[in-house]
Amino acid sequence: MSAQDPPGGMPAPPTAGDATGLTPNPIDPRAVTAAVRSSRHGAILTFEGVGRNEFEGRPVLALEYEAWEPVAEAELRAITQEAQARWPVTAVIVHRTGRVEIGEPSVVIAVGASHRGEAYEASRYCIEQLKARVTIWKKEIYADGGEWIANTPPAAADPSSGAAE
Repeated sequence: MSAQDPPGGMPAPPTAGDATGLTPNPIDPRAVTAAVRSSRHGAILTFEGVGRNEFEGRPVLALEYEAWEPVAEAELRAITQEAQARWPVTAVIVHRTGRVEIGEPSVVIAVGASHRGEAYEASRYCIEQLKARVTIWKKEIYADGGEWIANTPPAAADPSSGAAE
């Protein structure tokens, strides 16, 4: 039994959706993971999307994210709800806004499931849907300025299409 399970040994219903959203603060992946932890899950999967130090051969110093917050947060919640409807999982997505230093997480997705396959599928679904649908924009900061980068994955990345990347 985990700290999130009520007395009597019965698992608590999923409540992780309340943890999904945007934050201007650094993301603690352990806290996001804790939001899906339960004794009913045999698999806990945490994905961290972190800022990398180069893009197409250009050194990147930092990232900046902007979002249409009410719409973005509603869409993040919709994505986690869709994942939870498609697979027997609990899912949370937290995305940064503002400046993100290289190596820091800009997005953390945690999925709890009875089995690893469901956790991997749901996590993949969440990140691909986020990239395709959520109103979050990324600017890469270079030594000589910055550039807004599209946040849309290739069509082949849609896990529901069955196409390989």
